Amino acid sequence: MNSKTVVISVARTPFGRLGGVLAPLGATTLGGEAIRTAVRRAGIDPAEVEHVIMGLVISAGVGQAPARQASFKAGLAKTTTAETVNKVCASGMLAIAYAAKSIDAGDVRVAVAGGMESMS
Repeated sequence: MNSKTVVISVARTPFGRLGGVLAPLGATTLGGEAIRTAVRRAGIDPAEVEHVIMGLVISAGVGQAPARQASFKAGLAKTTTAETVNKVCASGMLAIAYAAKSIDAGDVRVAVAGGMESMS
């Protein structure tokens, strides 16, 4: 395999009990914070991120285009494209695989991928 993809940063949000302290925070808020932190840790300009792919399973009440909402909340450029993947337990991993394929195909240079949920 001749992949061009390199992981330059990771981030995750804390997790807690069902109905606990994180309950008021929606999936897109949590996802946005994870994206913002990963981009900051990578040391890249948020404007360099070309595409965001986020997995989300429980989408009821989240609204349209959850990955795009999370990218806005992360402070990424309005021109950054985004897509949401729903594949039950594998959504976050599938999002990462899709991002790697997009980079390897030369469609994008910098992508953010992962998963987000709010179970409360």
